[in-house]
Amino acid sequence: MADRQRARRSGPTRDARAQVVPLPRSPAASQPAPLAGPRIAEDADRTVVPATLRDGRRRVVIEGIDPEIDGGRFPIKRVVGETVDVEADVYADGHEELTAILRYRAEGDDHWSETAMTPLGNDRWRGSFTVEAVGRYLYTLRGWIDRFGTWRRDLAKKVQAGQDVAVDLLAGAEVVERAAGRARGPDRRSLRAAAEAIREGSTDAALDPELADRMERWPDRWFPTTYERELIVVVDRELARFGAWYELFPRSTGPGTRPGTFATTETVLPYVADMGFDVLYLPPIHPIGHTNRKGPNNDPAGGADVLGSPWAIGSEQGGHTAVDPSLGTLDDFDHLVEAARAHRLEVALDLAFQCSPDHPWVREHPQWFRHRPDGSIQFAENPPKRYEDIYPLDFETDDWRGLWAELRNVMQFWIDRGILIFRVDNPHTKSLPFWEWVIDDLKRDHPDLILLSEAFTRPRVLERLAKLGFTQSYTYFTWRTTNHELESYFTELTQTNVREYLRPNLWTNTPDILTEQLQTGGRPAFIQRLVLAATLGASYGVYGPAFELMEHRPIEAGKEEYLDSEKYEVRDWDLDHPRSLSGFITRLNTIRRDNPAMQSDRSLRFHPVDDDGLIAYSKATPDHGNVILVVVNLDPEYRRSGWVHLWLADLGVADDARPFQVVDLLTGTKYLWQGSSNYVELNPQAIPAHVFLVRRHVRSERDFEYYG
Repeated sequence: MADRQRARRSGPTRDARAQVVPLPRSPAASQPAPLAGPRIAEDADRTVVPATLRDGRRRVVIEGIDPEIDGGRFPIKRVVGETVDVEADVYADGHEELTAILRYRAEGDDHWSETAMTPLGNDRWRGSFTVEAVGRYLYTLRGWIDRFGTWRRDLAKKVQAGQDVAVDLLAGAEVVERAAGRARGPDRRSLRAAAEAIREGSTDAALDPELADRMERWPDRWFPTTYERELIVVVDRELARFGAWYELFPRSTGPGTRPGTFATTETVLPYVADMGFDVLYLPPIHPIGHTNRKGPNNDPAGGADVLGSPWAIGSEQGGHTAVDPSLGTLDDFDHLVEAARAHRLEVALDLAFQCSPDHPWVREHPQWFRHRPDGSIQFAENPPKRYEDIYPLDFETDDWRGLWAELRNVMQFWIDRGILIFRVDNPHTKSLPFWEWVIDDLKRDHPDLILLSEAFTRPRVLERLAKLGFTQSYTYFTWRTTNHELESYFTELTQTNVREYLRPNLWTNTPDILTEQLQTGGRPAFIQRLVLAATLGASYGVYGPAFELMEHRPIEAGKEEYLDSEKYEVRDWDLDHPRSLSGFITRLNTIRRDNPAMQSDRSLRFHPVDDDGLIAYSKATPDHGNVILVVVNLDPEYRRSGWVHLWLADLGVADDARPFQVVDLLTGTKYLWQGSSNYVELNPQAIPAHVFLVRRHVRSERDFEYYG
């Protein structure tokens, strides 16, 4: 299968830097084009018929597929082992019974698997299948008139009414006899015997449930309708759905204020791993340009002795496939990656497609940049912000094919060195068609690839990037602080069709974002935001050590930029500081790993609370074998209290008078609750949150015991 996939690739190889990139293949190129309307053709006798109808006797209609993103233009997303639940409207003229099946297969397989769909009422049907391997799956639907089911239904009514059914039995015997001709093994003999019994007048044989079961296995698929599209599921590894990310600047891992290296970064790996993180994300590690290099606190004066911003990529020492010599060599980087794996950490790299004025591409490919009327190259701007140390790429260049090829080469270079996770810087400022092509092309050979979109932009653009193939997305969680804001936003992310293609990754802070709440709310605000990020989302991240050491000083009032930001200078972090939140982070990550309910977002449900200063929500496994209820005080200053009104069904709790126990996994404290309304009080100066494990089978207080 891999060989066939490589043969279909449209992109250049890593060494094909001088080649012209073929026109990119759309991920949906193999799908039928959307129909603007029925085309009209004329047959031999001049009868006008819709050309889309192969056979006018196909009476079943299939529509209203869910999930189906933009008419099948984009795939949905799952991880290995997850279920794809599909619903559709399936109906026909008349009153006959129908059969609907869900068909699915891994891409590259010739054989379709099938599973019966169940009628939900009002012509709505549902079916499910499980994805078992990383890669792509296809699914579609098929439906037909169920002649045996219709005959059996009507026969039962006639028998109950005392009508003569002799002719009906003869008609049914013919249907069963045809099924015997299709059947194999014992079913063939049984069906032939049933047909003979029915022909001889046995209504018991006709209405035997075992006969119905056998007929379902060998259906009469006369004039079936197959949905016109084969829809796509992109299947990722588990880390795409569940994981904890930790962002770290390697140059701040050295002794004191001396710049760190890849080697000193290795010394921090146990610290990060012990807190329970899965991904170590490194900002750009490439050579930093000299021209207009920024000094501390984004000082434009810069100077020869300043370090500059890692996002100003490229110098005479190389570009996007080189490493900053002050950090070490490529071999040193490889050693860091292997050392991280030994600590069960996977390294993610920042993918920032922009250049310093000293980048080799500026000299070798000036056509890839936008030139101003005076002949100079346009530096990056987001007025009133100016980034004189960065040149953006021009995706409207006439040499767009060459640009696309080189950017793909960069990604392939790091993939070849074992990097399968990229945090992509500002993808919304690059060509959307480029992302669709390069992600599709690379993931066909590297289906384990994970790309996190740092698209703090307009909702439709953020969503489009997710549809185009980004595995995860930053969200607006950072700025959602009230009960109403959080509940409405996360209901949209987890309970609408957005969940089919956009996986949120919730970040408490970033090197660019120090929110007002963290600036002013003190330790309670840091704990509150951490609990929200780690429990509302199956994937979350922190920028550390700034977060656990509660760095809260802005460069000036009203701005979200850090004072003495690591983007421009080395910071000396005291990882052993007694006020560090590292222990609390460790506890929270342990809870996440120990409780499967926390490892997915689809079961998220909010519960009403009397006080809007509190928020309550739950997550549960499908069988309610593991249920977590979280209550957070959103006010970092004042004690908040109120009655939480629980949707007991979402907790798997019977709506009766039996008590149930909740165990606070943060403190070990146990409470005996009863009914749907229970009182909660949270003091932010202690711990502004409860993370409860719900125990449903409790008879009395004597049953109090912790189980995890």
